[in-house]
Amino acid sequence: MRRVSRTLTSACYGTAMTDAAIPSYRRSARTDFRMWLLLVFGAIFFWAGSVIDPEKNCSDDGRECAPWLVPLAQAFGALVGLGAALNMLANPNRGSFVDPATGDLVWWQRRIGKAGGDEGRIHPSRIATIRITRQDESEDMVSLYDLEGERLFFFDAEVIAWPYERWAERMAARWPHIAVEVVE
Repeated sequence: MRRVSRTLTSACYGTAMTDAAIPSYRRSARTDFRMWLLLVFGAIFFWAGSVIDPEKNCSDDGRECAPWLVPLAQAFGALVGLGAALNMLANPNRGSFVDPATGDLVWWQRRIGKAGGDEGRIHPSRIATIRITRQDESEDMVSLYDLEGERLFFFDAEVIAWPYERWAERMAARWPHIAVEVVE
């Protein structure tokens, strides 16, 4: 595993950097394409289980016959589709922004309505490192560390906009003491 570490300075962005350069980010279950894909996936399995006759779901010679798979696929589709629909109905949201009143970086996950969900807050002067870990098979991992080296809870790739490196560069440009680590 190769580690690339660099600290960006505000000189690369000019001196007139403001908090407005770090955009707010908010995403909800209803605007997340993954929920829509799960809903469609569940609907297709449910529909297929409804139209396929389990008794006719056998090979011509009768050796390969598993009529129990059809209702199982239908139940699986109903479960996945219902889960996605209920999640979209509850509409949990996640995101982050820089609070203009305090200057704090604020982030949250699983917030439903007025309920707080999982949230965190830190002033950028207390952030030491933003680490982006590249992963081959899944989405990159993003972690935020304070000056004591502690990883901050509930902060991950879900609460910032992609591309993550651009967001990290903007934070480091605004607060030059923040180190951005990209672990390959």
